[in-house]
Amino acid sequence: MSEAPQNPQNQDTEETFISHLIELRTRVIRASVSVLVVFVSLVYWAPDIFRLLAHPLMVNLPKGGKMIVTDVTGSFFVPMKVTMLVAFVIALPVVLYQIWAFIAPGLYQHEKKLVVPLVSSSYALFLCGMAFAYFVVFPTVFRVMAHYNAPLGAEMSTDIDNYLSFVLTMFIAFGVTFEVPIVVVLLAKLNLVTVKKLKEVRPYVIVGAFVVAAIVTPPDVFSQLILAVPLVVLYELGIIAARLLVTGQPDSEPRSEEAK
Repeated sequence: MSEAPQNPQNQDTEETFISHLIELRTRVIRASVSVLVVFVSLVYWAPDIFRLLAHPLMVNLPKGGKMIVTDVTGSFFVPMKVTMLVAFVIALPVVLYQIWAFIAPGLYQHEKKLVVPLVSSSYALFLCGMAFAYFVVFPTVFRVMAHYNAPLGAEMSTDIDNYLSFVLTMFIAFGVTFEVPIVVVLLAKLNLVTVKKLKEVRPYVIVGAFVVAAIVTPPDVFSQLILAVPLVVLYELGIIAARLLVTGQPDSEPRSEEAK
């Protein structure tokens, strides 16, 4: 009994799928290599990088306060983790380019024009969020925590692994927070919402900002304000940018499909 001939269309589809997988693997390898190269270049200075990360805490510790290691391998692996994170942030433009190169063939021309300013501004704002956390939030939070511990007579010490988890959470929280203007402009650019609607939901955004701040930050009002207030301000800046860059009018409605 002879075999049924294979459908050429199915064969082409399978070959296309395999070629996409090969392309994806190539892009992932290139992105990984870029991060690895930066990491290897920085690994010699891993202890110095960790000390730089720990500086906001160390300068605000009371006399006698110190960082401790509760894990046998913590003093080695924690600086390595910090260095790897720094390497990823430095190599992120290359990683984003590899993602862009993979998805670009499937985008329309007008979508391609949005990618470069969108990615570059998102990367810059994320770095601004991390810088805000490092230079403003960390010194303030650690100073407040040290002040709370003083009347208790408790020695303020922290494990370096716990400290890494805390600062990583803060970096992500403030990095994402600083992306709010991009999200607002993008929503308006895609005609998913109007500037008028963005203004109408402002009270809900304010409440949501304080809820998020209460979940992410340490359990004190001052720390929550440090995250919630910038989140609200950035939302307002997003509304202004959307009005100027997208619609040109504060209360315009989305275009209908006929108008498109």
